[in-house]
Amino acid sequence: MKTNITYISAVVFHMLIGMLVYFNESLAKVYFFCAVVFFLYRIILSPDHLKTFEVLKACAYFVGAEVFLRMTKGSISYEAGKYILILFMFVGMFYKGMSGKGYPYFLYIMLLIPSIFVASTTLSFDANFRTNIAFVLSGPICLGVAALFCYDKKLSINKLHSILLYILLPIITHTIYIFFYNPSVRDVLSGTGSNRAASGGWGANQVSTILGLGMFIVVVRLVTKSPNLGMKLLNIGIFSAITFRAIVTFSRGGVITALITIFAFFVIYYTKISRKRRNELVALFAVFIVSVVATWVLSSKQTDGFIDLRYSNKDHLGREKSDITTGRGELFKDELAGFISNPFFGIGSSRAKDQRIEVEGQGVTSHSEISRVLAEHGIFGVIIIIILIFKPFDLRSNNKRNYFFYAFLCFWFVTINHSSMRIAAPAYIYALALLNVTYEKNTVRREQLAK
Repeated sequence: MKTNITYISAVVFHMLIGMLVYFNESLAKVYFFCAVVFFLYRIILSPDHLKTFEVLKACAYFVGAEVFLRMTKGSISYEAGKYILILFMFVGMFYKGMSGKGYPYFLYIMLLIPSIFVASTTLSFDANFRTNIAFVLSGPICLGVAALFCYDKKLSINKLHSILLYILLPIITHTIYIFFYNPSVRDVLSGTGSNRAASGGWGANQVSTILGLGMFIVVVRLVTKSPNLGMKLLNIGIFSAITFRAIVTFSRGGVITALITIFAFFVIYYTKISRKRRNELVALFAVFIVSVVATWVLSSKQTDGFIDLRYSNKDHLGREKSDITTGRGELFKDELAGFISNPFFGIGSSRAKDQRIEVEGQGVTSHSEISRVLAEHGIFGVIIIIILIFKPFDLRSNNKRNYFFYAFLCFWFVTINHSSMRIAAPAYIYALALLNVTYEKNTVRREQLAK
């Protein structure tokens, strides 16, 4: 009961933050600095056995808040979310060290460095060297540092659920802010392309991605942390609100990623629970489907059917679009061509975007981390991808207790192929898949026999 009250209080508190920041955006900076100070205080003063947990909670919170802080100008810099994660992880390593078995991720970080030297000779004269390098490498480095810290770290399943909650809370803040920013989607419709106004005035791709992560976490709470009808209804309400705002961004990537991740979670969780619990899970899955359908119907009405056209790859007049990937396919091909032309050392960090500026006059950033890594890092990029894909399964072969493993990897892989690593979320979620998840033993109390 106490846990439920704490959860409800936290949800209401973060809803209020979203409202307050909407009415006074300067409060976003106060929110940012208060969060930094609060979590640093928690990490430094926590007892040794809780250091890892406190570090991961701090990182989780800024993963959930990153896009919201960007759009409200609360962060000290555009990439502040990733830098803060790296800072917290280094603090965690100072106190708790890291597993020697995670050395491939140290190699992974080292393999990122040669592309910087290549870029120093290939980037155009007009390119801002430091900014461009930081933009494309901050995400991969964040992933490497997070993976080094998390690899084989022991953490109970209940603490992992708490970490997911710390991601969710600022996403709730973000959702409320968007509702106030754009109460009527119909008023800002102009076509079936990604809608910045319906996304709270920020990039629809980033907003859709982080809201999609929120969708997944709420479903997890619906299944595992909703002991009574009231909590189930609350979580269904939160899920529907986040899903609605994710859908009407008109950016499909985050929503599709969420559905894939949720399905992966349901499948693995189903195999881990008792037969009695499986019947309840099937019922909750049905509730999930009904919620998605109902939210979709509402979204369709609010967008006058434009959202149906968007997901069927049609324009606002109902005409079939020639490219379902909205240009991503061509970017992928261009970057593979860059790899083929420079297979050993690559074309250098950020050179893929720089080339598009030279040729087309506009620097469209890569949407696929896989093709960008191959193009910019060459043969080192091949090794990087091999490490990222196969090392988690090496860990998994010895420890199959983390029922989030496949869901986390699905979120990471699908996200980096539609949104690259623009935000810290895929890096952090990938690292969570590397944790050594433990389960508390149920203690049996025995009454002492009377003498």
